[in-house]
Amino acid sequence: MNKESTYIIGRKGEDIAAEYLESLGYRILTRNYVYCKKEIDIIARDGNTVVFVEVKERATEVFGMPYQAVTKAKQRKIIDVADNYLRRYNIDSEARFDIISITLMPTSQPQITHIKQAFEAF
Repeated sequence: MNKESTYIIGRKGEDIAAEYLESLGYRILTRNYVYCKKEIDIIARDGNTVVFVEVKERATEVFGMPYQAVTKAKQRKIIDVADNYLRRYNIDSEARFDIISITLMPTSQPQITHIKQAFEAF
């Protein structure tokens, strides 16, 4: 798979995840927030909680579930960016780290797995 098709799949997955979260009543605050070349896909509010969401999507599950790609190293990057976001906007509320795992099925609806509080800041 080339870089362009990976980007397109990633963007489609993020769009699906944002629509899914909105359908649950989340309010999207921002998408693709970048700090020091590190990125969080979606930042949203779930009630009073700020939710930092990593979206992982795949066209197939041959290489495992998409959420399995969120390694400890990736978690550290997300936590670093989240810390910057909270400090930058002077937000003092509960924070949570979720993963939305999407398998884009060619002949049916995407399969969405939402893992709330997938990891904690360490």
